[in-house]
Amino acid sequence: MGRWFSDRLLAGWYSTRPVWFLVPFAWLFGMLPALRRAAYRYGVFNTATLPVPVIVAGNISVGGTGKTPFILWLARALKDRGHAPGIVTRGYGGSARDPCLVTPESDPGVVGDEAVLLARRSGVPVAAGRDRVAAVRLLLASSRLDLILSDDGLQHYHLPRALEIVLLDGARGLGNGWLLPAGPLREKPERLDAVGLVVIKRGGTAVFSRAGAAIMDLSQDAMVSLKDGERLPLASFAGQAVHAVAGVGHPEQFFKALESSGLKIDRRPLPDHARLGARELRFDDELPVFMTEKDAVKCLDMDLPRHWYVEASANFNGSDARRILTAVEALLTK
Repeated sequence: MGRWFSDRLLAGWYSTRPVWFLVPFAWLFGMLPALRRAAYRYGVFNTATLPVPVIVAGNISVGGTGKTPFILWLARALKDRGHAPGIVTRGYGGSARDPCLVTPESDPGVVGDEAVLLARRSGVPVAAGRDRVAAVRLLLASSRLDLILSDDGLQHYHLPRALEIVLLDGARGLGNGWLLPAGPLREKPERLDAVGLVVIKRGGTAVFSRAGAAIMDLSQDAMVSLKDGERLPLASFAGQAVHAVAGVGHPEQFFKALESSGLKIDRRPLPDHARLGARELRFDDELPVFMTEKDAVKCLDMDLPRHWYVEASANFNGSDARRILTAVEALLTK
């Protein structure tokens, strides 16, 4: 019943009409961000003061926009240019109440799966916490950093931001254009006019475009074995039948990417940030099992001899990459 309802809800979100019986709730939901922004604007609540600029990369729609690969790309690009960035994240799926530093060996059940993925892939200090301001202060107390990248947090107005970057999925766009729960939007489309940069993840069949937006491509070329870390090109599995497990915001994107690489897949979609155990990962045959990297970090201590994860990386053309980095580096000279 739960899966059936969520599938029907998603179908409604990405159609041309709102989910009508949820429209009254969407009107109520739409009032909340406006009231929160007004409360901070007029001093009812205070935005924190931090000694380094914060770049917030978030979305106004639900899931599947490529935010985590973008943060990884930006962190590595800035580090390569001699800067010292750190990353803060909410730690979704983790049990920790207080902010904590994250290492590649951290427990995803405590700090969240995305936090561990960021620590494993970014090469920069990472902190997770429900209070992102407290997470930033923890990072700054433990490392010498010159800027902070916030993975999500667009609606976390206590967190100051020198630059807001919104990511969108080019294949799904803004869906039916309605706010939650009648549509997929956390904020009204007009919010895009107020942010510094818009990044659109290119989809297989792009239906959304915006003048001035940077275009991001996701490459999913490398497969990594959970058994021994062996790396193989995805193309080496072309034509094979595989099981595919995805507990992410939009699992169908992952499945379609595998199919476009010539694989025959048996889908096993799971809720975003789902906990994984034998029930979700075992199959009654010897076919390979593919999963997302975000799911894989929750399974590193399991005995999974035929399981692989897909390593996804963000890519930009030269002009868009320069434009993004120029906007960020301008903050460091103020």
